[in-house]
Amino acid sequence: MLGRDFLRNLVNRLFITACLLATVAAITALVFILWSLVVQGIGGIDLDVFTKDTPPPGSEGGLLNAMVGSLMMCAMAMAIAIIVGILAGTWLAEYGGHTRYGAVVRFLNDVLLSAPSILVGLFVYELLVRPFEGFSGYAGAVALAFLATPIVTRTTEDILNLQSHALREAGIALGTPKWLVTRKIIWRAAGAGLLTGGLLGFARISGETAPLLFTALNNQFFSADMTKPMASLPAVIFQFALSAYDDWRRLAWAGAL
Repeated sequence: MLGRDFLRNLVNRLFITACLLATVAAITALVFILWSLVVQGIGGIDLDVFTKDTPPPGSEGGLLNAMVGSLMMCAMAMAIAIIVGILAGTWLAEYGGHTRYGAVVRFLNDVLLSAPSILVGLFVYELLVRPFEGFSGYAGAVALAFLATPIVTRTTEDILNLQSHALREAGIALGTPKWLVTRKIIWRAAGAGLLTGGLLGFARISGETAPLLFTALNNQFFSADMTKPMASLPAVIFQFALSAYDDWRRLAWAGAL
């Protein structure tokens, strides 16, 4: 018995040590990445970055049009993702999650969670860009919404499933319809989790480049017209980081930071 206990404790300590070493290695790599990002990007941060549009090579400029374009497309994408995702997640958690159709919906949502973003961009290109013969901010927002919606849906379902059944029973015992119990009680109790799902979805799409290259393309000039090609921060960083111009690479580092 003593030999087994010793072996069990030894294996346990070795496993914990291995986990700690892996964690330290991952955090160390992250620190080095962030340090290089700060060192390379801090020199490019100035007022022009936030007040001027992307420049031609050799000229002064900033990232205003790219930041505004990203915010507009991400805002529209999140509006779509939050509405569709919360309603779909609520249906899975409260109504149809235990049916065969619910299992199919959950499976397809999980597939979309891991779908390559470039495939989503190609799909929206065929859906909204090619038929209308032009790139647009709307197409970019739809592509980003396709990426954020599965995250919001999964998070919503998980958060609602964690809520106590006593909350539902208490509301229904008062004669309240189930839809009203869900809206007034369950959603309110799960508010922090629903907000977390929205933030996770926004974090997922805010740095996406590939789907925007096929949908919104890019725009060197300032434009708030979402029916036209629109600049975005990830696309500008991608373009400028690969350029041979020092001023463009400086803006790319600043944008990344």
